[in-house]
Amino acid sequence: QLHLVESGGGLVQPGGSLRLSCAASISTFSRYAVAWFRQYPGNEREFVAAIGWNTGGGRTYYADSVRGRFTISRDDRKNTAYLQMTSLKPEDTAAYYCNGDRPGSSWPLGFENPDTYLEVWGQGTLVTVSS
Repeated sequence: QLHLVESGGGLVQPGGSLRLSCAASISTFSRYAVAWFRQYPGNEREFVAAIGWNTGGGRTYYADSVRGRFTISRDDRKNTAYLQMTSLKPEDTAAYYCNGDRPGSSWPLGFENPDTYLEVWGQGTLVTVSS
């Protein structure tokens, strides 16, 4: 069972950058598509970015709100995915979570839907954008 641990969050000023990491516990990480979601207090998880398998070209998808500012990538040799965030805005403040696609899903169909991903989510990493 894939288990992912997020890290790299913190406090950053508006306009700043952060790189989040998503480390997998198993070597079959390369078989999973990976997505980042974020969640504001009292709200549902919101899709941020997703990346497919490297064998399929590693196609990426982004929410309109982050396209051009965030970049998702993966390094299957390290069993890790990344979210490089630049030009951060106060509205990017949230807890950020990563997850792998659920076996049997039709990913990339439904790539924006949290139900397309594994049932168990990690602890997330908090990003605060404030001056």
